[in-house]
Amino acid sequence: MISAAHAGGLTGGRDNHRWEKTATMEPAARTDLRAIAAEMDQARQTFHHLLDQATDTGLRRRSNGTRWTNEQLLFHMMFGYLITRPVLVIASIFGRLPDGASKAFAQLLDATHGPFHLVNYLGSCAGARVIPYSHMRGRFDQVIAVLERRLESERGSTLRRGMHFPTTWDPFFTGYMTLADLYRYPTRHFYYHLEQLTLTNTD
Repeated sequence: MISAAHAGGLTGGRDNHRWEKTATMEPAARTDLRAIAAEMDQARQTFHHLLDQATDTGLRRRSNGTRWTNEQLLFHMMFGYLITRPVLVIASIFGRLPDGASKAFAQLLDATHGPFHLVNYLGSCAGARVIPYSHMRGRFDQVIAVLERRLESERGSTLRRGMHFPTTWDPFFTGYMTLADLYRYPTRHFYYHLEQLTLTNTD
């Protein structure tokens, strides 16, 4: 996620047989699932390319427009996918409850946006130490595989469930998001931060 401190200165496919189980869904929903999976897989390939071209000097260099180094920002880009897994679980639960439940929860989270942004920033600083550059490839592949497997099991009615979200936490959070929106969230987040990397800066 994008912290307030950050915003203030402080971007291949899978085998078709894996999607045969969605044949009972309406065509538009099947296409949507394939598109979401393709987006995640393209991000995975892009992440591999970033890691392949990274040097020790480039990883230590400050990114453009954030307080994170490039290595910390790479972790943060991956973290968007990692955090999506528990958020999907939370949204699935709230999606079965009365609308007011998630609205009250979102309002509570909005009220704590200050501490969240600090934790968000420090979390990626620490996270890059726990999962350094040398281990990011395998971890990224793993989380993409988990999200794609979960996506394969979804149905159109499930993807239309959703909940209210704290709009002050992240610019890609809207007031209400469905599960389909959440599956697309980490890739939007990924490509936003891609533009802030300075791995190949030669200045």
